[in-house]
Amino acid sequence: MANAVFTTRLSPSYDDVPEERYHFPARYLSAASDAIGDWILYYEPRRAGEGAQVSKGRQAYFAMARVADITPDTVRAGHYYAVIESGSYINFVEPVPFRSGDDYYESRAQRADGGTSKGWFGWSVRPVPAPEFQRIAQLGMTLSLRPYETPLQDTAYGFAEEGARFEYERPRIEQTLTRPYRDQAFRRMVRDAYENRCAVSGLRLLNGGGRPEVQAAHIKAVESNGPDSIRNGLALSGTFHWLFDRGLISIDKDYTILRAKGQIPEELLPLFPRDGMLRLPQDERLWPHDQFMRHHRETRFKG
Repeated sequence: MANAVFTTRLSPSYDDVPEERYHFPARYLSAASDAIGDWILYYEPRRAGEGAQVSKGRQAYFAMARVADITPDTVRAGHYYAVIESGSYINFVEPVPFRSGDDYYESRAQRADGGTSKGWFGWSVRPVPAPEFQRIAQLGMTLSLRPYETPLQDTAYGFAEEGARFEYERPRIEQTLTRPYRDQAFRRMVRDAYENRCAVSGLRLLNGGGRPEVQAAHIKAVESNGPDSIRNGLALSGTFHWLFDRGLISIDKDYTILRAKGQIPEELLPLFPRDGMLRLPQDERLWPHDQFMRHHRETRFKG
């Protein structure tokens, strides 16, 4: 087993759904196979590539996941899939740029003269030493506590003591696997992506202490091995979260809000948008993925 970096553009010409699978050509088979059973980092390059939703990539590590297996692509010859372990995918709270000044987080990405090794970044699957993986993952999963948020009290989660002024310690990888930590990180990321607005009503409500009232809902539920991915999340008010979890509303492929016929209380109908469309994040990379919305439509929706 070995840690690795997988390069993906989120909407590439390859058949990637990073939360569940990574598609790659045979030349990377050895490096990808070495990562079976271990954790990998996802990296978004600058070049968007054919079919990408955005014109310029972030040049940053944006998530981590564990590789469960490698399987051949039965349709496209000479290609394979890295199968991601169910529920292991974790979006980083903040994407980690490939370098900070002259400090490259992948040491082999820096040439002897101090410049960037474009050849190294040209490898879509590349090994990364465990200490470098740990450092990037810790940077990506560090939570700075907001004034209205309450620290998790169990010191086993690796959080800072009460005088640390709203900062968590950078977590070890095993700590990010705990449900309380992942719930807190997921809630933060989804709320931020939707700017604390309900994706259905568009309302942005804050209480007296500045705490957003909007909740973070998994589209494909945790109990169904839904990943802690922003693309598997919706920011919803408590009412719409309740409707969504019970299958009384869902989301179509074109982001139209679906309603179960005759099952929505009439007093709630004015809260739905007139155009019937979901309110989406400004960053298209964070929009819900149809694979998760389809799962909700097929397994939860009562329409």
